[in-house]
Parts: sequence; structure tokens; C-alpha cells
Amino acid sequence: MSAAGINKEKIREAVINMFKVNMGVKPGEKVLVVTDFPDSKHWLEYDAEKLGDIVRRSLLCRTVYEIAKEEFKDCAVEFLVYPCTGRHGVEPPSYVAEKMKQAQVVVAITSFSLTHTNARAEANKAGARVASMPMFLAEMFEPGGPMAADYKYIHESSKKLAEALKGKKTMRVVTESGTDITLSVEGRTWGLDTGILTEPGAFGNLPAGELFIAPLEGTASGKFVVEKGWYPGLEENMVFYVEKGLVVRVDGGGKVGDYYRELLGLEPKKEGTVYEARRNIAELGIGSNPNARRPDNILEAEKIKGTIHIAIGDNAHMGGKVEADIHQDFVIPSPDLYADGVKLIEKGKWLVE
Repeated sequence: MSAAGINKEKIREAVINMFKVNMGVKPGEKVLVVTDFPDSKHWLEYDAEKLGDIVRRSLLCRTVYEIAKEEFKDCAVEFLVYPCTGRHGVEPPSYVAEKMKQAQVVVAITSFSLTHTNARAEANKAGARVASMPMFLAEMFEPGGPMAADYKYIHESSKKLAEALKGKKTMRVVTESGTDITLSVEGRTWGLDTGILTEPGAFGNLPAGELFIAPLEGTASGKFVVEKGWYPGLEENMVFYVEKGLVVRVDGGGKVGDYYRELLGLEPKKEGTVYEARRNIAELGIGSNPNARRPDNILEAEKIKGTIHIAIGDNAHMGGKVEADIHQDFVIPSPDLYADGVKLIEKGKWLVE
């Protein structure tokens, strides 16, 4: 057991399996394991709980690197750390982007996501296979956790739902807690993140298990409710009101709500391209991993089968037209999903299997 409470031997098999099965590592490949860490500024800004969470994740990533180095001796395995960016979707330092482009396999266990960044996109263009694992926890590697899911089942069931969604233009999400939002996906293509990243240029999250699409800009209308317990530190419901594809108001949410009202320039009212881009309704996603369970960890929560997630901010890295300095997902449990008026999910239960 390490000082950070990480049992290296308990997670060894799952880590090896990730590199072999999910990433398809081959002899002679360059493997980059990358993480972020709090610098002096963050030690002053963040509370002890948040600092501890980031540091534990950095140490977990170091442990994953050690296992890879020990088990894949015929590969060039490198470990890279860089200062936290502070928000999901913010570009890392240029030296990180360059290192990512030089590798065949990139595993990014970070506290702030690299998913919606040019650094990740350019690495894929260069042929790198990239697993983005923001907010990852050691327990996700353990037996019964989301990394131990049957990815063949996830792939097949996700394909069936994607087939039912194909060609549908209008999506509507409704919940008993008050969510009722409609958006168009006309001309956009559903993507599948099912955990197998073995082809050059492949990209996805680990743990995996979701279908996702970038809604047509300017079309989303209604509201969505983030329920307490379904976002880190959220102790009361938070409601996002949406008009013409943009968030126009955020009610409730306590301190979390205050953060988003400020970030989106809603209180006091601020305008400009930066704020408009952050307010963009960027993604509609559907969780498909039956082993995912934890509601307050966004990486895992958005993969829970029976949930939907809606993201704000950047969608340029998933088929949309808006580039922003943030991409933030919000998970909605027990939803109804209508596609062109046809109900495909009822209170979280898939009607297509």
C-alpha cells in the first residue's frame, strides 16, 4: 500500500488489461502517461480536500506509469507532469502537446480534462491513441468497477441504440425533477465511446460507455436540472435555463451555482464571445456502462447506464462549431428521451436493447 492509499498490486491486473485490451499496446511503441499537479498558486487557492484529491490522482498516475514500465519492458514508457490548468478543456502547456504528438499511446489521468483541447486533437491527427481519464479514481480499476465492465456488451448495446437514433432530428429530455429541454441534432453524427482504442488516431474516455452528439448550435431550448449529489459538492438542485442554444440563467446550486453564474458571466450580466462560447449547449450524451455507479464523479457518472448528460462550452472537438475554454458535463439521472417524438428511454430504462 502506498502513502496515498493506492494498493499497487490490487490494481496491477486491471492496469495491464487497460494497456493490452483497451489501448492495444504493441512491442516497441512509445507510451506516454501524463498527469497534472497543483503548483504554488493552487496550494493557496484550493482547499485541503481539493488539493488532496488532485495529489492522490497524480500519485495514482505515477503508479500506473510504474506498472507500465515494469510490465511493458519492450516499450518506451515515459511519465510527464504539468501544472493544473484549473478548468476542463483549457489547453495544457505547449511541451505537453508536443510530447503527446510524439507518442503512439497516451494515457492522461488528470484532474482537469484534456478531452476538448487542441493538444488532444493534434495528437490524434498524428496517429496517437489517446485515453482521456479526467477525475479518475483508483477504485475504478478494482473488480466490479467501471473499468471491469463487459466492453463487448457495451459496444453492442450502444450500437443498437445508435441505430435507433440514426436519422432522428429532434431530441427531447424530460425528468420528474423538472428537466425539459429540446434540441436539434440534424446533420450531426452520433459518436460511440465504448473503450476499445486500438486503431491509430483513436480517442475516448476510460472508463468508457457513452453515446454522444453535438447539438446544432442555436437550437436548444428549455431547462435542465442538475440534482443535488450529481455534481461534486452540489447540495441543492441547480437549474440551467436555455434559449436559442445558450444558457441564459442559472438558479440555485449554492456555491456551485455561484461559480457557474460567474464563469458564464450571468451575474452581473456580461457579454462577449468568451461568455457566449461558454454558455453554448455543446453535447448530448447517453451513458451505457452497467458497472458505472458513482454519481458525484463526472467521469464515472456520465457513463452510468440510465443517465443522460448535457454539456456546455466547447463542441469543436466533437463535430460542432464552437471553440471555448471550457467543456463541462452535467449528468441527469432517470430521464425520458424522445427522438422525433419516439420514446427510446423511459425513466432511465432503455427501450432499445
